[in-house]
Amino acid sequence: MALSAANKEIIEKAIKAIHERVFYAQYPEHPKAYGEEAPGKGLEAYNNQLGKQFTGLLQQNPVEWTGEEVSPYTNKPLGITYPVFDVDTLIVRAGRAFGEWKKVSADDRAEVLVDALERIKNRFFEIAYATHHTTGQSFVMSFQASGPHASDRALEALAMGYEELNRFPASVTWEKPMGKASVVLQKQFKAIPKGIGLVIGCSTFPTWNSVPGLFATLITGNTAIVKPHPKSVYAIAIVVAEIQAALKAKGYDPNVCQLAVDSSNKLITKQLAEHPLVKLIDYTGGSAFGSYVESLPGKVTFTEKAGVNSVILDSVADLKPVVQNLSFAVSLYSGQMCTAPQNFFIPAGGVKQGDTVIPYEEVKKALVDAIAGIAGHPQMGPGTLGAIQSEITLKRVNSMKELDVNILLEPKPVANAEFPEARTCSPVVLEVDAHDVGVYENELFGPIVLIVKTKDTAQSVEIAKHMAEKHGAITFSAYTTDEATANMITEELESVFAPVSLNLTGMIWVNQHATFSDFHVTGGNPAGNASFTNPEYVNKRFVWVGHRRVA
Repeated sequence: MALSAANKEIIEKAIKAIHERVFYAQYPEHPKAYGEEAPGKGLEAYNNQLGKQFTGLLQQNPVEWTGEEVSPYTNKPLGITYPVFDVDTLIVRAGRAFGEWKKVSADDRAEVLVDALERIKNRFFEIAYATHHTTGQSFVMSFQASGPHASDRALEALAMGYEELNRFPASVTWEKPMGKASVVLQKQFKAIPKGIGLVIGCSTFPTWNSVPGLFATLITGNTAIVKPHPKSVYAIAIVVAEIQAALKAKGYDPNVCQLAVDSSNKLITKQLAEHPLVKLIDYTGGSAFGSYVESLPGKVTFTEKAGVNSVILDSVADLKPVVQNLSFAVSLYSGQMCTAPQNFFIPAGGVKQGDTVIPYEEVKKALVDAIAGIAGHPQMGPGTLGAIQSEITLKRVNSMKELDVNILLEPKPVANAEFPEARTCSPVVLEVDAHDVGVYENELFGPIVLIVKTKDTAQSVEIAKHMAEKHGAITFSAYTTDEATANMITEELESVFAPVSLNLTGMIWVNQHATFSDFHVTGGNPAGNASFTNPEYVNKRFVWVGHRRVA
């Protein structure tokens, strides 16, 4: 088997985009790109799966079936159950499959994995409904994030791995002149994979956050066990099923990639993570468990944890498009994004607009009014905010009202005509002073916004930098019309390895990281120790070994 011309072209275009860092999408984010019949077929597949066993996996002899997914929109169980396997069974099967998969060439692995992505493409709409009714994302966001955007991120990791595996020649004849004689050796260079990889998924982005590590592990010759969040299995189960189908179609053991489903009262994550044969771990989720993963001996880990994302307002050309942009950024998926802004630092002296200064109180009111306007809009509100994935998140938002701070906007249910029973909540907006660090220094996951009054922009930068250094930051946004200030902010934040977005308005938000262009998480601060996708993200999954013999 060899890499087909069509699949090679897909990989070459992806590698070209990685180097150029320009806009590129192998999988368009527009639903219409997939044909008129695709949405209906996806909905039909979703409806047909409800209340039944998920039988698409090529994993035999489960010990039981389990499932506990509940739609945040209907508050009713999906009723889907998934096969459960003992940890030892998963490890043994992964180990056996590794013996074969590690010997497969990079071209042949790439052929299987691109085929898998093309199979996944045919199920984008089913994946969208699965994501919609397990995470609470709006349908459009569910389609884009779990479908095209996730597959592009998977392709990015695949292409990066493919390029790194081909960086050096497989073999050379090496000759060293030694006067009248010479030494001649045959040298062989092999990329040796490390073993079994574990991918630990999260409840809010079940595919987007999981597939980069999954495809990076598989392209580099390792086998993978995917451990999804018990409340959000369906979408990633489809992905694993299609990878297994692609493996089987090419004659490989489907256990190269396995799904490891568990339940909230019988979690197996730590048992898998601590197993001595698990060598690689990809993790997305809270900082406490992420730090535990990073502390495990004998593992190579790739983590995306929590960060405290900040916004600094210094000066603007026009305040209106700025607050429109920021209000959408905090409202999108009810702030349940690792990239969502949380802390807004505004100088007590106000924000300069052209030759005038807008007083602090007016800036604050403009932002609060813009946030309230989205939440109260009958179409934009539910379409932007979606639903709250977890009861824990909802309780966190409501608990903000108990703090001894100024509440500028109270959280309220968001009316949803299509799903009147949906678990929804508009953003809560709190006002604090710079010295109230105990309130705003930690990530407050969900639709929670803190407006922090500072002495001036210099103090805003000082605090935001400290937050990023101590607690991590995945995104950072600043607004200034002064070039020297822009340079100062950029230099200060990049010193703690936080990426800066300047003066975003219009149809681009700080939440968004573009595949093939933006690095997601830098790996340089406590928000995570890895960045996808850079060369290190794939190179740490294998080791170059050189052999020599006399010619």
